[in-house]
Amino acid sequence: MSSPRQADSVKLVMSVFFREEDAFLHVMQIMTPHFGRPDFISAPMPFDFTTYYEKEMGGSLVRRLVSYEKLIPPESLPDIKLLTNRVEVQLSGDGHRKVNIDPGYLSAAHLILATGKGYTHRPYLRDGIYADLTLIFTDGAFHTLSWTYPDYGGQEIMAWLCMIREKYLLTLKTA
Repeated sequence: MSSPRQADSVKLVMSVFFREEDAFLHVMQIMTPHFGRPDFISAPMPFDFTTYYEKEMGGSLVRRLVSYEKLIPPESLPDIKLLTNRVEVQLSGDGHRKVNIDPGYLSAAHLILATGKGYTHRPYLRDGIYADLTLIFTDGAFHTLSWTYPDYGGQEIMAWLCMIREKYLLTLKTA
């Protein structure tokens, strides 16, 4: 029999994509009082995930990955997703989003993203939010799964996530 124990705290990460850098900076201003100082912000990278978002947000989207210094309890992910949904609405104009914020968490074993869209591989958490097991960490590297969005399988994102994971593991050791 296994004995229940509290889960380790995890590293909050967000994928933010947008057209205008000002929108990203606004997101960062809003998030800082909630989550503290970011400890990693990636360089901008083109976001070429089909044309799914183009009609609403326009073309030439850019993505940045962000992680935060302060660790979070994994069970807080639905609250964070609901907050980011509100921020997206707050920053929208003319019925169109200017930013898309995909929060998730990184643990030693995987990357979990929060979503409002249920599917076979997405267990329900609460309040309309599901967990998406996006990447797993085995044999010293992140690996995609059959349902992983192609952009998360890219070398650049995985390299940054490995760097964020190393920071996370160091934080756990010193806590």
